[in-house]
Amino acid sequence: MSSPARTLWQLIEPYHAVTYFNSESDDAYAEIGLRGFWRGYFAGRAAPLGPVGPGVVTACFFGFEPGFVARALPSVWSIVTPGTAIDARMRGADRALRRLLGTQISSPALAETADVARRAIDGASSHGRPLFAANAELDWPSDSHLVLWHAATLIREHRGDGHVAALSVAGLQPCEAHVSQVAASGAGLETIQPYRGWADADWAMGVEQLRTRGWLDDDGHLTPQGRAGRDEIEATTDRLAMGPLEQLGTEGTEHLLALLAPIADVLVRNDAIRYPNPIGVPLPS
Repeated sequence: MSSPARTLWQLIEPYHAVTYFNSESDDAYAEIGLRGFWRGYFAGRAAPLGPVGPGVVTACFFGFEPGFVARALPSVWSIVTPGTAIDARMRGADRALRRLLGTQISSPALAETADVARRAIDGASSHGRPLFAANAELDWPSDSHLVLWHAATLIREHRGDGHVAALSVAGLQPCEAHVSQVAASGAGLETIQPYRGWADADWAMGVEQLRTRGWLDDDGHLTPQGRAGRDEIEATTDRLAMGPLEQLGTEGTEHLLALLAPIADVLVRNDAIRYPNPIGVPLPS
């Protein structure tokens, strides 16, 4: 049985991820001079941290090759300020959500979802969670669909910071983490390899390190030890992501998940996010 925290991630990630998978966001970044997907991605996601360089972003984002990050940072800050990038990120999400949700964007149900999601994440602990903490310092928007988007962003970065902690405790390096994740999901390395900047030799080293560790067999499949290791990482991630839901209590959590399910269904049916995806989030179940 999936934990409530995992179910929340599967339901709310498509709402946040409109900023990565839809042309409206690409256009919003291009309008401020950030041409090419990765300039917009790194500027928009890193902007709440301030005009940081590649070292901070590589550490916080965890999965990217340092040189890949350095192609965008800090040069993007000579084109835009972090505040301008944050505004463009919100503008792109707004446009995408208006197209994807249609008339549902102004429904009472969406407004209630936004209110409950905000209550869940408002006041959640930021200790040891740099990306969550940076986004939590941003002003809340006024429109309900954007309140929900900001809450979704906070929830996913809160979970993501915890996931990085779980991977670090397990002793996995980025390529090893990616290889083990795709082996666990069965999605295939091609779903993530082109999007993280590591060379073929790095991926091969990740495979070899996991074999030496006893996590992969000669065919690249997880061994029982590897399966147990991945299960422990995911269980720890879920446990660390429970903070927002604990604020709502059992009934409040069930209510939020019930509210999110039809919204996620609309987004999935309208191809707001592709499956499988580099994020690793599966279809809502």
